[in-house]
Amino acid sequence: MAYRPRGHPAIHHPAVERVCGGDIGWSRDYVLVAIARRPVHGSRSSYTAAEGDATSSKDEIVADSTNSIQPNVANGGASAEQAAERRGLNWQAAGRALRHRNFQLFFGGQLISLIGTWMQTVAQSWLVYKLTGSGLLLGSVGFASQIPVFLVAPIGGITADRMNRQRVVIATQTASMILAFILAALTLTHRVTVTEIFILAAALGVVNAFDIPGRQSFLVDMVGRDDLMNAIALNSSMFNAARVIGPAVAGVLVARLGEGWCFFANGVSYIAVIIGLMLMRVNSPARAIGSSPIEHIKEGFRFVNDTAPIRALLLLLGVVSATGMPYVVLMPIFADRILHSGGQELASLIGSHDLGAVRLGILMGAAGVGALLGALTLAARSGVKGLSRWVATCCAGFGVSLMLFSFSKSFWLSVVLLLPVGYFIMLQMAASNTLIQVMVPDALRGRVMAVYSMMFMGLAPLGSLMGGALADRLGAPWTVAIGGAAAVMGAVWFGMQLPQIRGEARKLILAQQMAGGEPAEEITATVGEK
Repeated sequence: MAYRPRGHPAIHHPAVERVCGGDIGWSRDYVLVAIARRPVHGSRSSYTAAEGDATSSKDEIVADSTNSIQPNVANGGASAEQAAERRGLNWQAAGRALRHRNFQLFFGGQLISLIGTWMQTVAQSWLVYKLTGSGLLLGSVGFASQIPVFLVAPIGGITADRMNRQRVVIATQTASMILAFILAALTLTHRVTVTEIFILAAALGVVNAFDIPGRQSFLVDMVGRDDLMNAIALNSSMFNAARVIGPAVAGVLVARLGEGWCFFANGVSYIAVIIGLMLMRVNSPARAIGSSPIEHIKEGFRFVNDTAPIRALLLLLGVVSATGMPYVVLMPIFADRILHSGGQELASLIGSHDLGAVRLGILMGAAGVGALLGALTLAARSGVKGLSRWVATCCAGFGVSLMLFSFSKSFWLSVVLLLPVGYFIMLQMAASNTLIQVMVPDALRGRVMAVYSMMFMGLAPLGSLMGGALADRLGAPWTVAIGGAAAVMGAVWFGMQLPQIRGEARKLILAQQMAGGEPAEEITATVGEK
């Protein structure tokens, strides 16, 4: 029994014959769901069992796919130069997604906003540590801010798949701005307590549960499928450029003016991204869905569970998020208790006596520099050849670098070691995001990216809570070292899975490229080289 969307033929195509050894068909893992029209109204599920095959031309495939991804004329269109950029690193093409007007607006506004976000992240961690002096409470605030992503992200995913994604992102950015101003007002009036910080962190987590799937799914609406990989990489570059600037500015502001002004600056920074979003002209209509929301959510989880390459990428992401990423919430302990010397010159330069805050800004900024370099490395790539091997290698490199950092007692050596920590983790995260997005059909994009956000941010709070508890018992260095070792073991496991999942990944990528209307020759070259 073959599975396919109701009313659509099976696919026989020369590119499929050459790459996959036969037609893809309609498998239980929805290999060709990307070319389906919108689900039939009133149906219980988007996919029904069907018998019999029919032949279809490439033109029919492309015609069927237009409901999934439509070109954005307002972007100015994508040029035909992708065929010359299929292999290796191409630094001249690293910014090609910026030729789209919509992405230019998004990039500029989001860069300003993310600088403010990183300022608030560092200032909030330092404020909690200053109020409590507890590693457990540091981890608990991280838990409160991120566990809503794990719990609410499925609803955020169906929202991104059912509603206008541009409006979803505008709404989430506005809500984040309001929460930042509330925290600023409480801090500047000296009324803030740990309880208020917990409540506002949890509220921001709920907002992020809608923002992350919506924003990640919105990228393809801004740039189209051809420049999606570059847009993901540039988005990561922007995130990490802010990660370099934000903590450094936060360290100075906290030391000179206090945490409240960091929160206020973050609130103001959201104005830029909201204006940019409102100026966009994007073809991102609401999507009519016949099935119930519960069935819609189940469908997204079923696709992830039945698709081995995406499942493996997300499991590895979850392991790293839960065990390796808690080093971020424990960084104030390293800055204050472990790395005693260093940072005096910068503190003297800015006239600050709070060395801990200055060291924290330098340490977070170093990890941000490494992550920025990693994102730029991915931005220079064209095509997905070897990207799965990058995921495994970078995960192992992250784990080893983290273990070395955990045992360093020298401040400046720790700063140097955080460069590869940031570089490898960002390459792994961005490469995983890219591979998932080029394999997932647009009809399921929001829900799959919701699962991505659950694994990336949703499991992190569990790790933060566990990391904070372990830090109180074993100390922060041993806690971070254990997380690094877990990342290395996860990389070994993923590397062992690669031979089994590579063939299915090629079929999935091929299906999405056919849905996007790429010539068969380009499809064969790109997928065959993966």
